[in-house]
Amino acid sequence: MPANLDKWTSGSAYDRWMGRWSRLLAEPFLQWLDIPPGARWLDVCCGSGVVTEAIAEGCSPGSIVGIDASAPQIAFANEHRRRPGISFEVGDAAAISFPDASFDVAVCGLGLNYMAEPARALQEMQRVTMAEGVIAAYVWDYAEGAGFLRRFWDAAASVDPEAVHFDQAQRFPMCTPEGLRKLLQDAHCKNIEVTALEITTRFENFAEYWTPLLSGQGSAPNYLGSRSEDIRAEIRERLKSSFEADKAIELPARAWAVRGNRP
Repeated sequence: MPANLDKWTSGSAYDRWMGRWSRLLAEPFLQWLDIPPGARWLDVCCGSGVVTEAIAEGCSPGSIVGIDASAPQIAFANEHRRRPGISFEVGDAAAISFPDASFDVAVCGLGLNYMAEPARALQEMQRVTMAEGVIAAYVWDYAEGAGFLRRFWDAAASVDPEAVHFDQAQRFPMCTPEGLRKLLQDAHCKNIEVTALEITTRFENFAEYWTPLLSGQGSAPNYLGSRSEDIRAEIRERLKSSFEADKAIELPARAWAVRGNRP
């Protein structure tokens, strides 16, 4: 298995590559959670603060803390998304630096599968959540539902046999309804529910689809940056030929969301 499969070092690059889709997913996710106003929120693996901002704008929270292991991401979030009631800090999801029962809700958007110890992170999220509080997350359906990613990885694998080792569908078998349910069961959550979040990813043209793949942020861009110029060019042409020339690209995308309560 190759080392350093993922890289999250730039808030602005992350927003160009994945942040806009995380924000689209956050809206149905937060509607599904339906948390009453005034709640204390913890956003784990908050990255550039996309989900934190969605909580602030749509959920009338009492307070929000966003934590992430990446100092550059937190710096970006503090510069661009900080406002009264929101704080961001560097933090380890497997050892959250807050006392027990500090929050009413702990969430994680598109980050659970990138944690070294997702089960440990969920246990920590539960620990810092009050009794009967909500623990929730959403992840891409990498195997079948995230069309813009699936199209890329299928094209890459047809050009480069090593691409399969980077493909999130192979790397993250937990990103299924069954996998997420088991993680929350193992964390001793109760009232566990799983739902699908459906969005459409739209690109005005192929350049808008391709350019974020050169950002170096996340699995697919990091993989692409590790390949030779010839391989990158061949993948680009293989992808481009799979779309209608000079047409907008619309691809359905599905994520799985899971929620449970602390006993």
